[in-house]
Amino acid sequence: MADETNGATPPPGPRLQIVTQYVRDMSFENIAVQKGIAAEGKPDVKVQVNLDAQKRGDERYEVAIKLKADSAIGEQQVFILELDYAGLFVIQNVPDDQLHALLMIECPRLIFPFVRRLVGDVTRDGGYPPLNLEIIDFLALYRAEIARRQSAAKAEEDSEAAAET
Repeated sequence: MADETNGATPPPGPRLQIVTQYVRDMSFENIAVQKGIAAEGKPDVKVQVNLDAQKRGDERYEVAIKLKADSAIGEQQVFILELDYAGLFVIQNVPDDQLHALLMIECPRLIFPFVRRLVGDVTRDGGYPPLNLEIIDFLALYRAEIARRQSAAKAEEDSEAAAET
């Protein structure tokens, strides 16, 4: 029986491995307790999430979720939580045109459950009900960021074209 690939082995498939994950930086400022104010009522919590990815050697990438949770009741600040949580990933056999999406969608998706648990634990240990973050759709965030960048690039092109005329 003849080998259809002429003895060549098929190329290896894509590989994504978490080497480690860790808290790079964390701060919990319990403002209400520091000022001696009883935090009564339902707080308004604003959460901001940013992503960052950096190459850290051959086939190694660090992906970080940077989260800020700001809680207030009316004008009174209750607490501020800032968390910079990262994962170190080995990524092999992924085409360059797909690497950015992998870093900004799949890698954060893998480490997000740990971010979510930390946020809940820290707010509970700070004396408040645990802040249970909603699941984040990293694909939707990625698509929105790509659309925003394309829109900004088009606006810049349009303004340059208008300036030339």
